[in-house]
Amino acid sequence: MLEPTLIQNLETRARVLRRHILTMASNGQMIHIGGSMSIADLMAALFFHFLELEGIARPKDHFILSKGHTVHAFHACLAEFGKVDLNEFSTLYQKGTRLAGHPSLKAPMVEFGTGSLGHGLSVGIGIALAERLNGRGAKTVVLMGDGELQEGSVWEAALCAPRFGLENLLSIVDRNGFQASRAVDDVLPLSPLEEKWRSFRWNTHVIDGHDMGAILDVLAKFPADKGPTVIIANTVKGKGVPALEGMAHSHFTSLEDQHIKEALSMMEVE
Repeated sequence: MLEPTLIQNLETRARVLRRHILTMASNGQMIHIGGSMSIADLMAALFFHFLELEGIARPKDHFILSKGHTVHAFHACLAEFGKVDLNEFSTLYQKGTRLAGHPSLKAPMVEFGTGSLGHGLSVGIGIALAERLNGRGAKTVVLMGDGELQEGSVWEAALCAPRFGLENLLSIVDRNGFQASRAVDDVLPLSPLEEKWRSFRWNTHVIDGHDMGAILDVLAKFPADKGPTVIIANTVKGKGVPALEGMAHSHFTSLEDQHIKEALSMMEVE
C-alpha cells in the first residue's frame, strides 16, 4: 500500500514543476506550455521516485523524452535536481543556452536530443537491449505524445520490442488529445489505442495521468514478467492553467500576466 506522504510529496513536486514552467512562460515568452503542463505529474513520479538517474543507489536508469517539445517540464526537473539555476530559465531559446526548445545535449541528463517525433522508442529499444546484454538492472523509460503515434516508425519499434522480450523497457503515452494545431482524432484517430498496443504484445495499462496514486500503482507493477510495458496516461493539455486546459492553442503560446498569476495562486506550495 502506498504511503500517503509519498503521494503528497510527489503532488507537491508536480505543482513546483508547473510553477517553474509558468516562470519560463513569463514576460510574453512563447513556449510549448500545453504538453509540458500535461506531463508534470508523470515527470514528478519518474524523476523523484521511480528512476535512478545519477547511478548512486543502483545502476543508472535511462529516460528519453521522445516528445521533445515538452522539454520545459524536463528543464523544471533539472532545476529541482540542482542541475540548472532558476536564473537560467531566462536564457531559454537564446544562442548558446543549455535550455533550448527541445532537449539539447548541452543540458545535463540528456542522452538523446529529440525534436523530430517518432524516434525515441527506437532509441529506447536499443538502450534497453544493450542494458540487458550487459547484464545490468537498469530501466529505460520513453515518454511519447499521442500525436506522435501517427509516426509509422513508432509502430515499427512497437513490433520490435516484444521480439526481444524487453521487460526493462517502459513506454508512456501522454494522451492529452491534442497535437500542434488541433485534436489528434481530427487528424488521424488512434482509437482503439489500448487494443492496438495489446495486439502488439505489450503489457498495457490505462490510467489517469494526473492521479499520483494511480501513477505510482502502475509504476509499481513494472517490470512485468514478460515483454515491454506501455502506460497510456489520459491527461489534460495545459493542466493547471484554466485559460489553456483542453485547448489546442496551448500547444505553443504565451500567457498574459493575469493568467500566470491566476494559475500560480492555484499552485501554492507549503
